[in-house]
Amino acid sequence: MIERSLEVELETGLQARPAAQFVQQANRFVADIFIEKDKKRINAKSIMGLMSLAVGHGEEIMIIADGTDEETAMEELTDFIKEK
Repeated sequence: MIERSLEVELETGLQARPAAQFVQQANRFVADIFIEKDKKRINAKSIMGLMSLAVGHGEEIMIIADGTDEETAMEELTDFIKEK
């Protein structure tokens, strides 16, 4: 299991379209992937869960990945948050 804390650099945060794109990308991996914000942890493969966090621009989140492709998942999802 690996964890990474990062600041959301997406201009709109993880709302609407970016949230859907993030969930699509997360679903490509076998690893279990979670996002934690303000001590609330959700399954990153669930659009409803992600929307419930209401992650805005500049907010701090933790991504947790656990599984056979956890490193690849972490790199690609971090890139999405940082570069989109």
